[in-house]
Order: sequence, then C-alpha cells, then structure tokens
Amino acid sequence: MATSTPTKPSFKSFVPATETRPELTARALILGALFGVLFGAVTVYVGLRAGLTVAASIPISVLSISILRAFGKASILENNIVQSTGNAGQSIASGVIFTLPALIFLGFDLEASRIFALALFGGWLGVLFMIPLRRQLIVEEHDNLIYPEGTACADVLIAGERGGSFASRVFLGLGLGGIYTLFQNDNLFALWPSQPDYQPNLGAQHLLKGSAIRADCTPEYLGVGYIIGIRVAAIMLAGGVFSWLVLMPAIYFFGSHLTAPLYPGTVLITQMSPSDLWRTYVRPMGAGGVAAAGLITLLRTLPTIVGALTQGFKKTGIGKTAAAQPSRTEHDLPPVVVFGGSLLLILLMFLFLQFKPIPGAQVGPLANIAAALLVVVFGFLFVTVSARIVGIVGSSASPVSGMTIATLMATAAIFLVKGWTAPAFGALAITIGGVVCIAASNAGDTSQDLKTGYLIGATPWKQQIAIMIGVIISIFSIGATLNAMNKGLETFQRLPKPIAFSLDHLPDGVQNNGYFTGNDRITLTSHNADQAKEELTNAKHYLLLNAIGSTTLDDGKYLYNPANGEIEVQWIQGIGSEKAAAPQGRLMATVINGILSRKLPWALVLLGVAIVIVVEMLGVRSLTFAVGAYLSIATTLAIFVGGVMRWMVDQAMHRHAAQKARLEHDASLALWHSDRETWLAQHPDFDPTDPTHADPAGLPILNTFTARDATIESEISPGSLYASGLIAAGGIVGLLGVCVKLYEAATDRSIPRFSDHNPLHHDLVSVVMFALLAFSLYYFARKPLDNEG
Repeated sequence: MATSTPTKPSFKSFVPATETRPELTARALILGALFGVLFGAVTVYVGLRAGLTVAASIPISVLSISILRAFGKASILENNIVQSTGNAGQSIASGVIFTLPALIFLGFDLEASRIFALALFGGWLGVLFMIPLRRQLIVEEHDNLIYPEGTACADVLIAGERGGSFASRVFLGLGLGGIYTLFQNDNLFALWPSQPDYQPNLGAQHLLKGSAIRADCTPEYLGVGYIIGIRVAAIMLAGGVFSWLVLMPAIYFFGSHLTAPLYPGTVLITQMSPSDLWRTYVRPMGAGGVAAAGLITLLRTLPTIVGALTQGFKKTGIGKTAAAQPSRTEHDLPPVVVFGGSLLLILLMFLFLQFKPIPGAQVGPLANIAAALLVVVFGFLFVTVSARIVGIVGSSASPVSGMTIATLMATAAIFLVKGWTAPAFGALAITIGGVVCIAASNAGDTSQDLKTGYLIGATPWKQQIAIMIGVIISIFSIGATLNAMNKGLETFQRLPKPIAFSLDHLPDGVQNNGYFTGNDRITLTSHNADQAKEELTNAKHYLLLNAIGSTTLDDGKYLYNPANGEIEVQWIQGIGSEKAAAPQGRLMATVINGILSRKLPWALVLLGVAIVIVVEMLGVRSLTFAVGAYLSIATTLAIFVGGVMRWMVDQAMHRHAAQKARLEHDASLALWHSDRETWLAQHPDFDPTDPTHADPAGLPILNTFTARDATIESEISPGSLYASGLIAAGGIVGLLGVCVKLYEAATDRSIPRFSDHNPLHHDLVSVVMFALLAFSLYYFARKPLDNEG
C-alpha cells in the first residue's frame, strides 16, 4: 500500500489560521493608499534621478506601526494590509520609470491617460498572474525561496506587535533630511550650491579637459548609497569614474583638433562642455553597456527561468476542487477572478489601443488584438520568472530590465517585418513593453508581500485585494509626478551658434510641429555657466522642431526663429536631462529606435558592449557598472558617500560587538575561576572535550561572532531606517521644489531665494554641509534603537 508524504514541512505562522483579527479595515486601506501615493511619487523622483529604486515595504511598515498605534490598538494583520497597499505604489512606479520615459526620447508627450491605463493594466496583470502561483512559490517552496525583503518586513511587523518601536529613527531622517533639502535645493531656498563642480584643465596641454568631478549632494542619494552598501556603490562609482575621468577627457583629447563635428555630435568637440560630451557620446555607450549587461543577466538566470516556467505550468492551483473550504490563511481569490480579470484586461487593452492609438501608429483591430494577446503572453511568462527570481536574489537584483529588453526586441522585430518603422510604432512597442515591465515589477513585489503575509498569518485574498486597490490609487501620483518632473526640470538652452535651416527641405528625422505653445516668456541658459541667464520674451513666435534619429541635429526639441531662418534654442526636457537621466527609459528608446530606424550610432553602442564584456571577464557585476557609467558622476559620487558611511558603521559595530563580547568573556572567566559550580549551572551545554567550547587547557573559549554582529546587515537596523527617512525627505521636499518651479512658470512669479552672491554660496560650503549630513547618518546608525513600547 502506497504511503503519502507531506507536500510541505510543518510551519506555524505568527497568527494561527484559527484566529481572526482585524485585517482589511477601512483605516488600514486609507493609510496604505496614502503611503502608496507618497512612496509612488518618491520612487519616481528618486528612480529617475538615481537610476535605481529602494524597497518601500519596511519604512511603510515602521510608519504604519507607529501611526496606527496612536489611534488605538492595531493588529499585525492591519499593519500588513497597510504595507501591502502602500508598497504597490513603489512597485508600479519602478516599472513605469523603467519604460514610459522612452516615449519622451522618441518625441512623444507623456499623456496622463496613457500612463494611467498602462500602469493599471500592468499592475493588475502582475497581481492576477501571481495569485495561482502563490501556493507553489510561497507555501510549497517556503524553505527554498526566502524572499529576503518579505522576510525582513515580517520581522519588522512581528517586532512591532511585540512592542518594538522603530518609527522615531525614520521620522528623524525625514526631519533633518527635509530641512537640509529646503536650503540645498536649487528650486527652493538655494542657500548653498546643490552640486559642487570641478572641471580640470591642467597646464598648457589642457590635461583632463573635458572631464568633471561633481556631486549632487542630496539626502536621497546618501540614503540610497547606505542601503545598497559599499560594494554596489563602489562599482557604480567605478563606472562613473571610467566615463567622466577616462572616456570624456580621451574624447576631448583626440577630438579637439577636428574641424568638423564628430557624429553623433552636431557641434565641434572643443565647443562642448562635460555635460555635452556625456550627453552626446557617453550615453550611447552606456545604453549599449546597460543593454548588454541586462541580456547577460537574463542569460545567467536562464536555468532559473526555465525552472520557474516548468513549475508554473505544472502547478497553478487552478485544477483543485473547491469541495473543501480552505483555511483562512490558504484562501486566495478564486480562479474565476484570475481568468475573468485577465480576459477583461485583454479587452480593455484592445479598446485602449483601438480608440486611443499612438498618433501616426493607427493599425487595424486584428493587430490591436494581437498586441493585447502579446502583452498577456509575455506578461505571464515574465511574471512567473520575476516571482521566482526575487525569492532567491531579492527584488533589487531581479533582471526586469533584461526581460523588458527581450520583449521590446521581439516586438520591434515583428514591427520591422511588417514594415512598421515610423517613430510612432516605436512608441507602440514601448506601450507593449511597458505593460509587461510593470507587470513583472509588481509581481516581484507582490510575491514579497505575500511571503510576509504567509509568515505572519495573513489572509491571502484580503492582501491581494489590498494590493489591487493600492495599484489604482498610486497611479494618480505616479503620472502626475512624471509630468511634473518633465516640466519642472526642463531647461531652454541657447545654442552656442545658431543653425541655419530651411523649412522647405527638412532633413530626414526632423519634423515641424508648428508654433511653440508654452509660455511666451522663458528663461534661457547658456553652455557657459559663467554667463548670466537671459529671457526670451516672444517664445510663441518660434516654431517647434522635433529631431529623432537625425544626422543633422541631436535628438530632442528645438525652437526655430522664422524671422531669420535659424534654430536658436534647444528645449531640454526634464526627463533625460542630467538631473533626471532616466537611464532605463533611454535604454528602451535606444533599443527600439535602433531596430526600427537602423540609425543607431553603432560604433558607440558596441564600445559600450565591449566594455561590459571586459568587466564581466573581470568578475564584476556588469549591470551595476554599466548603470554607473551611464549616469552622471554627480549621482554616483553622492551614492558612494552613502556606501562609505555604511562600511564605516559596519566596521564600528563589529568592533563594538567584539569589545563587548571580550568584556563578557572576561567576566565569565572570572566567575569560572571563582565559582565553577555556578558557572556550570549557567552553561549546562558546556562540553570541555569540544574544541569549539574549550581550549586545550579546558578553559571556555571566546566566540568572536555573536548574535549582535548579525544585526549589522539587517534591513531594520538604525542606519537603514534613518536612511529610509533621508530618501523620503529628499523625494518629498525635492518634489515640493518641482511644484514651486511649476508655480513660477504658470504665474510668472518667483519665490524669495538666497542670492548666488550670498557668503555661503560656495562649493566648499556645499561639501561641508553634505559631510555634516553624512556624519549624522554615521552617528544615528550607531545609536541603538529604543525597543521599548
């Protein structure tokens, strides 16, 4: 007679399945929705600037415990609903900023309705496709898939339930980081420079000219660097050093004698600032490097992908009968919701593509149905992959960008075969890839949330509903933040030399979009930072030209003066500028534009690919290096400072733990010598014959690694919580500065600011203030948490 074996090891959640506590309450959903709006906006702001995102579930959990406690007794299940609802904003924002900014780089506007629809489709697909995978990935493979962020978040919630209090450290980071940003941010008081800048030009031979050393001294970069750690931050900085202190001065050295522009540049290299060199030559190399590194990461995880798909098709939980009522902790949303919701999303996607098409990419109903089905096929494929991979390596290391590149390349190849090569079809490809990317990103974070729920004993169907509500609410702030940053960080730069142009014979890749419809009065900046700003008072008399894949103009938008037939001003969008580089979005646009137009600067792209191959051969994480090489060194240097703070704190904590262990051991030895019977009674497991317990003379030995050291890398350490507060402060107050900029542009009024000539407006002051902020991180990271309730 065959014997049955248990399918999973015995596991007991913190809240038993037989116990019912308040969970999906109105106050939990409202608070979670507010956090979703807040952290969705912060993720967009930080992600566009830093090129990476940080998980929000832990700071949300910490804040939730404190806030709900102030309104009376709150259950651990309510706090879990808050973090599940709020974390949806961060995960959706991550997928959005990796893809949809590509629309700007392809010459299209970011329409709020398009952002809302694509984020909703992708977010809900990620949740719906994760539901049938929950039992297999979270329950049956509980011991194999650890889901690091989900497990850490469960630790926070359990500690809070038992009386631990961590929120004060987050609020402290919020307060100090917010005050610092108020005086540092260019859009606010600007008491000192936001970005100290040194551009070497040494000796008669102009050594290192073309390079720059600068740091964007913001609290969010400091906090991000602390959380990701010294190794990742150092690799990112290495990429930045290679680009800004090796490649760019080399380009200037070899190109300074040229008498004509070097493609893809449109002006002489001698007329380019470091920012121009970075934008024109380094970014295509960086895009090639990021694409190659993403594909390498995808190939490296191919065995895991195959295993995930195999297991996903074997066990979806759909075939199980509903005869037996599942227990509270095993009750998912029913299969009819999964299938019905998926079919509804296919229909909505088709209707959206049919009645809200990309201008210039109108296709028939059959093609739109095929596109909607393509989204679902790729969506299910990469949701399955993402949900399993994050269980092994965590959300931050999931190769979502590589999956999105694969989707875009397949889609673009289909378009190329069909002959759909106009820029508008590139935007259509981004639409498909964007939904898949958002679905994969949200599935990864949803699986982390469901792991948290499994550990603490949450009700799965309530958690799944909370995440779907969080998706809907957070979308509004995500779209608004994207458009606000694009508008608030935009600049109008007067060209060093006007370019004569004939509207009757526009070159390939340049379009006339009619008269400029923005403000009639705009502020112009110059390539030379020492020159004073000037105003253009009749901007609406200028024509707007849009260049995409042109050999005459850099990609972007320009203001053309019909009175003299010259292009005088370049309109630099906020997203894509040095202050919001959006590297993943630029990468997606580069891949699509390169396949469809076949006008990619392949020489530069392949140089980036070759650099990544060399880095891989050295055993270094190439994706991190490639992102660092793409970003401005102002970003990577500030992040590196945070990484250094993390290393210093870890070293100090280790020394403190070792010293405390030595003192305890000395006291223990004193008791051993004075009263051995008492000592043996306190240590009943002591074995004098065990070499790990006693030395050859029989004396107890010191084990230098204690439980205290294990907390050094903990995600709920004092430093990580303070760093989370800094990130939130930088994002919130930074967005306030963007809103101020928008207000000034709309009303033609300016808020009071400190003059550039005030005594504190020097680079040295900026460095000193950033050092003081970094010291505060070092100080409070070493200060123990108050664990009293």
